[in-house]
Amino acid sequence: MALSRVQINAKSEAKRGIKVKSFKLHESTIAHIEQISQQTGISQSRLITQAIEMLGKHYQVTAKSVTPLP
Repeated sequence: MALSRVQINAKSEAKRGIKVKSFKLHESTIAHIEQISQQTGISQSRLITQAIEMLGKHYQVTAKSVTPLP
């Protein structure tokens, strides 16, 4: 039996380690993300990923040693 498009996408995302995550953000924050994304040509998901990576480096936090911020 052939897989549906949803099943194919789910399998592909699982293989690549991709998960869906949703946040409730203030409208101004969403607008800021959209504006930066549009001006830089970076996708919104990549923009968020880079921001988190930069924040982790700033606080010297690695993915394996995540600790809550004060």
